Amino acid sequence: MNFPLNSDLIENVTFDEITLGQSARLLRTLTLADIQAFAAVSGDTNPAHLDAKYANDTLFHGVIAHGMWGGALISALLGTQFPGPGTIYLDQVLHFTKPVRIGDTLTVTATVVSKDEAKKSVELDCQVLNQKGERVLHGTARVLAPTEKVRLAHINAPQIQLFDPEARFKELLALGAGLAPVRCAVVHPCDAGSLSGAMDSARYGLIEPVLIGPEKRIRHLAEEAGIDLQGVEIISMPHSHAAAEKAADLAVKGLVSVLMKGSLHTDELVHAVLAQRSLRTGRRMSHVFRFDIPLYSKPLLITDAALNIHPTLEEKVDIIQNAIDFARIMGVKVPKVAILSAVETVNPNIPSTLDAAALCKMAERGQIKGGVLDGPLAFDNAISAHAAQIKGIKSSVAGDVDILAVPDLESGNMLAKQLEYLAGASGAGLVLGARVPIALTSRADGPMNRVASALLAQMAAHSAQRDQPRQVW
Repeated sequence: MNFPLNSDLIENVTFDEITLGQSARLLRTLTLADIQAFAAVSGDTNPAHLDAKYANDTLFHGVIAHGMWGGALISALLGTQFPGPGTIYLDQVLHFTKPVRIGDTLTVTATVVSKDEAKKSVELDCQVLNQKGERVLHGTARVLAPTEKVRLAHINAPQIQLFDPEARFKELLALGAGLAPVRCAVVHPCDAGSLSGAMDSARYGLIEPVLIGPEKRIRHLAEEAGIDLQGVEIISMPHSHAAAEKAADLAVKGLVSVLMKGSLHTDELVHAVLAQRSLRTGRRMSHVFRFDIPLYSKPLLITDAALNIHPTLEEKVDIIQNAIDFARIMGVKVPKVAILSAVETVNPNIPSTLDAAALCKMAERGQIKGGVLDGPLAFDNAISAHAAQIKGIKSSVAGDVDILAVPDLESGNMLAKQLEYLAGASGAGLVLGARVPIALTSRADGPMNRVASALLAQMAAHSAQRDQPRQVW
């Protein structure tokens, strides 16, 4: 007998209905997500199951499933199919004979070998075979079988949403594979986070750091934090304002191609860049967040959530163009841009909806290039095609958005922090629109976030070098 797990009804087999030799089976193919979910639920993070590099050097020469994952399949068969609801485990003996690898399809079979009328218990022979017919697991189970007939609606199991920040981080780093490190002015790295972030980025081969700030303070901080500064260039400047000016001067002279914010205020660094006319491009400088979000299928850019407080329509053109150009650098051929507001219809009383409508028309007329724009869109119908469908919105952007253009800094900053702190998103940030990109990090950013920001800056700098003729200063 074989009761499919996705049946609309679950019907048990009572003790009186069970006969010797009666059996049931289920099939299941192992995926990486199964291994990750089992590790998350059980807490068993043995690297043999999760670390491919480590697993390749073991006896099994590759990642394998947890042995008890196979045991859990036996439990699923007994609890949902045969005997089914009302079954109580008394005893389980398991023998593990072969490893189970990703892609293996297992056939789990339970066959009745004895019944105890007095105790209403049943003993079952349990076999688990892979797609080659090889036995990977076997044993016996002893259960109390149900005595009352039950027919219930099939219960959909809770969904586990898997998100592996380290895997996403490695995918991001892979985008810059083969790119040479860029010389980067690290401006006033006078706290442990910014200094270690710069040195971590150097270890990953993303940047060649030039530390600019009070040298004695930087070296003392490095010594306290155990950060090795051997061979690292340090330009001693007395305070953060002077450090920002020096970094901008180095960028003007072509001696660095990226700036990285240390422990100074963002406006200090941006002001120093703007003071150098040769670093301007004629386009408004703006900030872009890049987020990996557990519940969204691809990276999401948010702009501008850190630099422009109340951008005008004209400034929004530059902000969106900066984001589109950057998305293309990151490999998105035609970025889809949702222009956000509180509602998805044009309302004269909500200025952001008027701006959104104008921006879409400007894109149609070629004033914004390289992307597909739609707006105004509320957040729900920008992210969810289903939400857009319910509201009757026909859009190629809704549900497949690459860039969220927010109305102002307040809304964007709140959205970005909600994604990070409530949705578990991993983020990195960059300032665009100047001759050199600026890796912008927060004091609350972790090591991976800081390295990710350096990677974004490295990719933007290499793109700028390809697109612009080399200048001699």
